[in-house]
Amino acid sequence: MMLGTVVNYIDRNTLGILAPTLKEQLHFTTEQYSFIVSAFQLCYSLMQPIAGYITDLIGLKLGYAMFAFVWGTAAAMHALAGGWQSMAFFRGLLGISEAAAMPSGVKTSTLWFPAKERSIATGWFNTGSSIGAMVAPPFVIWLSLTYGWQEAFLVTGLLGIGMSALWFMLYRNPENHPRLTKEEHAYILEGQEHVDLPKPSVKRVLGKGKFWSIAAARFLTEPAWQTFSFWIPLYMVTTRGMDIKQFALFAWLPFLFGDLGCILSGYLSPFFVKRFRMSLVNSRIAGVGIGAVCMVGPALIGFSASPITAIFLFSLGAFAHQMLSSLLYALVTDTFEKQDVATATGFGGMAGYMGGMIFSLIIGQLATTIGYEPLFACLTVFDLTAFVIVALVLGERGKNAAPSVPSPATGTAD
Repeated sequence: MMLGTVVNYIDRNTLGILAPTLKEQLHFTTEQYSFIVSAFQLCYSLMQPIAGYITDLIGLKLGYAMFAFVWGTAAAMHALAGGWQSMAFFRGLLGISEAAAMPSGVKTSTLWFPAKERSIATGWFNTGSSIGAMVAPPFVIWLSLTYGWQEAFLVTGLLGIGMSALWFMLYRNPENHPRLTKEEHAYILEGQEHVDLPKPSVKRVLGKGKFWSIAAARFLTEPAWQTFSFWIPLYMVTTRGMDIKQFALFAWLPFLFGDLGCILSGYLSPFFVKRFRMSLVNSRIAGVGIGAVCMVGPALIGFSASPITAIFLFSLGAFAHQMLSSLLYALVTDTFEKQDVATATGFGGMAGYMGGMIFSLIIGQLATTIGYEPLFACLTVFDLTAFVIVALVLGERGKNAAPSVPSPATGTAD
């Protein structure tokens, strides 16, 4: 799943990396580029709950393989674009197909790990988003400079098709895995809910008040990652004066820090539970708070004269975002039954990408008038607000004496 997430983010980030080149080659403006980015975000947003429901309904093995094949094909088709309209169409197709990635990842963590280890598992698979975004700049720029921008899209698209085949050949649910011992299977089931629900339910998901706080948090926090993925290359080249080769030398740094945030987030929950006797849910929320505070980096970019310092401030922001993002995914596994996890993740992702799309359109309209830096500062405010919402709605008061685990009676967090 982590490898699939790596490929997923290489495919989606190729556009942002090549944006300075594509603006020249295909003759589109910054505003038109924001339309291309928003086409992906809109389709990804609307499709996430549908993709999550389909994955819950037909299962991970077939569902993820099917979506990976389509997203690889869509990524390769970017090579056919002749203007911003056709590029926007292919981005929309990519958004529709990539929408299954995160719901599938969170569902995999839910099926394969006991509740106490899900934040660790989620953190590790979510490192794939940062690794993919970290590997993509030097890899894509090398492909583009050596062979051309069309070939860069073709090669990265083929990775998605290959991932589809690999997943379909190798993946099994725990109960069907031939090399899983009875002891290992029993350990995986430890702390998991034991309710037999026949199929996923959108009504169950949307009927939970706690879902709406997670959706609001994703709406506020996702603009940060979308900005890092799609706007950093254009900002560093057009505003900070880097050429594409110089950018390739440093572009991986924010995503390396993002990896560290993913990994650390997974181990924060067990640490807080053990050291401060927090409940499992409160331990996740505490980590979200730390990430929100660390999000101060983007707000300081306007005070930095050095492009390298700006990259490091982006890096602090990426570290912060991936920490709190991984813990928000873990909160989904604490709140919903196994049958509904991918559906809930999909609806939460829909809210997140709606926020990302709106913010991208705002950047497209205002970047040339007020500059990028005030808009980057907004990301800090958004994340702090998201933490306050999650703490107020999901925080478990009077439950910091022992970790909460899924209840056999209800299948949800106590």
